[in-house]
Amino acid sequence: MRIYQDLSEVSHNKNSVVTLGTFDGVHLGHRKIIDEVVKKAALLGGRSFLITFYPHPRKIISRENKIELLSTPSEKVKMIESFGIENMLIIKFTKEFSQLDPDKFLEKYIVDGIGAREVVIGYDHHFGKGRGGDINSLKKKGYNSGFEVTVIPACNIDGVAISSSNIRKAISEGDIKRANKFIGRFYSFGGKVIRGDKRGRELGFPTANLDVENNDKLLPAIGIYAVEFIVKEKKHFGLLSVGKRPTFYASGDIVPEVYIYDFDENIYDEFVTVNVVERIRGEEKFSSADELVKQMNNDKKIGIEILKKLNN
Repeated sequence: MRIYQDLSEVSHNKNSVVTLGTFDGVHLGHRKIIDEVVKKAALLGGRSFLITFYPHPRKIISRENKIELLSTPSEKVKMIESFGIENMLIIKFTKEFSQLDPDKFLEKYIVDGIGAREVVIGYDHHFGKGRGGDINSLKKKGYNSGFEVTVIPACNIDGVAISSSNIRKAISEGDIKRANKFIGRFYSFGGKVIRGDKRGRELGFPTANLDVENNDKLLPAIGIYAVEFIVKEKKHFGLLSVGKRPTFYASGDIVPEVYIYDFDENIYDEFVTVNVVERIRGEEKFSSADELVKQMNNDKKIGIEILKKLNN
């Protein structure tokens, strides 16, 4: 996949099939859009083109100036490339860019810039200043400028629309199984293994403490999870703890750490990926280290049973 950081780098090609959006999480709804772009481009003998933005628009225009990402820029690029898109333009989203009139945006980027024979868009997509552009304005522009518009309808699971917002809600509430259904794969995050206080090793459960790759990345809700753990391109299984470790500390930062089953290697400073399979329980404060170890052994048994199902 060829990645462009500026419109000036892109050659104009009227025989392009284009889509645009933030594509945070690259969930099953996004996959339908991307698949349609790739299919249409192949049928027309044209090129497939995806326009996205960084930083996430909400980080620039929201009052809180914060967004919890489902996918980091590198994760998003990797996933979109795996689905067959040939070209991607990443527009730097600034306050100045956010004031661009919807029609002028289409004229500059779609009509005069990339060129388009067809634009594929999600049913609820908005764009331009104040999110003033919608499907109707896109169709009007297409009629006047000579490109077709294909609208992909809502994608639902269990009566709930698949959206980045609903996935964030599920992950924040600890409902990782629902989030995984919406995404179409295990929710994951990456980071570097760093040195901790070795408390887990003292208890017989050595853990890999993680420095998460991107501060804006959404972590699962506080609790214990069965996970896949990938390091040095090898997959292992284990338990993820996301929490403040209240049995030993009165307060502190939320720490993600993974106990890896049957593992005894030095992986400090290695970049690892954690695929979150299923939540086992919430975080608890125990009256003693012995009570905690007893619960951890039980968590281990439950985790093993959950992870066994992955191979059945």
